[in-house]
Amino acid sequence: QHDGEGGHLQMKQLADSVVLSQSATTRLVTRLEDRGLLSRYICPSDRRGIYTDVSAEGLKLLEEARPTNDAALREALADAARRPELAPLVAAVEGLSTPR
Repeated sequence: QHDGEGGHLQMKQLADSVVLSQSATTRLVTRLEDRGLLSRYICPSDRRGIYTDVSAEGLKLLEEARPTNDAALREALADAARRPELAPLVAAVEGLSTPR
């Protein structure tokens, strides 16, 4: 989800943002939907695609997982920064700021 108009992503947008094929994204979304973590719907103003909406339970789980994910990412970046061929890439990534 995003904070822009509508706040929801089309399945293709979701696939692009998580770098999965559309079929793999569909399977992932189905599993998440079966667990009650998100839902799919056809947008009434744009009937070209299916959109996803993260549930309150999904947002809660995401917040619970965030510290573990952030720690793993920090560790992976620290390891990569020690490799001379990756250090410039790590510096560029660390220079980006992502709002939450």
